[in-house]
Amino acid sequence: MDRRSEKWNLKKLSLRDRVFHKNYDNLVGLCFILPWLIGFVLFLIIPLGMSIFYSFTRFNIVSPPVWIGVENFIAISRDARFLNSVIVTMVFAFIAVPARLVFALVLALLFYKPRRGVSWYRAAFYLPSILGGSVAVAITWRQLFGGQGALNSFLNTILGLEITKSWVGSPDTALASLVLLHLWQFGSPMLIFLAGLKQIPRSLYESASIDGATSAQNFFKITLPMLTPIIFFNLILQTISGLMMFTQAFLITDGGPIDRTRVIMLFVYTHAFEFFNMGYASAMTWVVITFVFVITMVIFKTSKYWVFYESKGDL
Repeated sequence: MDRRSEKWNLKKLSLRDRVFHKNYDNLVGLCFILPWLIGFVLFLIIPLGMSIFYSFTRFNIVSPPVWIGVENFIAISRDARFLNSVIVTMVFAFIAVPARLVFALVLALLFYKPRRGVSWYRAAFYLPSILGGSVAVAITWRQLFGGQGALNSFLNTILGLEITKSWVGSPDTALASLVLLHLWQFGSPMLIFLAGLKQIPRSLYESASIDGATSAQNFFKITLPMLTPIIFFNLILQTISGLMMFTQAFLITDGGPIDRTRVIMLFVYTHAFEFFNMGYASAMTWVVITFVFVITMVIFKTSKYWVFYESKGDL
């Protein structure tokens, strides 16, 4: 009995030690992520909860919020300028996102093969993605496409024209100038495409070369299908980025001329920080979140028809 009781006590002790060490490890892990948890709650969860509440109120920051129910959402459905901002945002995203992805993929294919100095070229072409969202670049872009900017000077000198119009100030070309700036920031998707290209097995190309496949056949039959998960990933990120575009429209055109570049987030900003209509702006924010969520889910649902996963072996 003494030996049995001794073994039982040892088992209890070892079990207690394991539980203690497990709880200790959990506590240490919690301490490491505690700063992130505090920031997550303070700067995301609480603001989201407050914006949901304010979306059902009339609130101008100075006066206490007044509960008005769904009146803000009804007003949004009747707001022609908000509908115009949705159309502008959709046109921008529909043009800018595919153009950026195609451009990034083309350059990734060029920089994929090892060449002399290719790492420097990759770094140089990635640089605009770091600088593209900055205030300085936006102001520079506005000067380049202005009436007396470098673009007009180049066209007038080379082609002998006399162009004086501002490309960012014209209703016909203002949105196109923002699309070009968005296209210029292709570095991030380019690097993701490069990583995806490196994961394609070389044996597939070797087998195709034995069968006499051309470069075009290699691209459309091997490279593109194997890259569809990467294309899907980039498409999700770039679509969300395009729909949430704000800085460039705010700094370069300020929504003009005649609301041709007033994207959704700029329209929300105008109501929130220029008109101080926080309740209406909060309601628009949740409409935008729902809008982006629906588009993202549509992309996810349709991905099963065109995204190829090697483990599944089908499209």
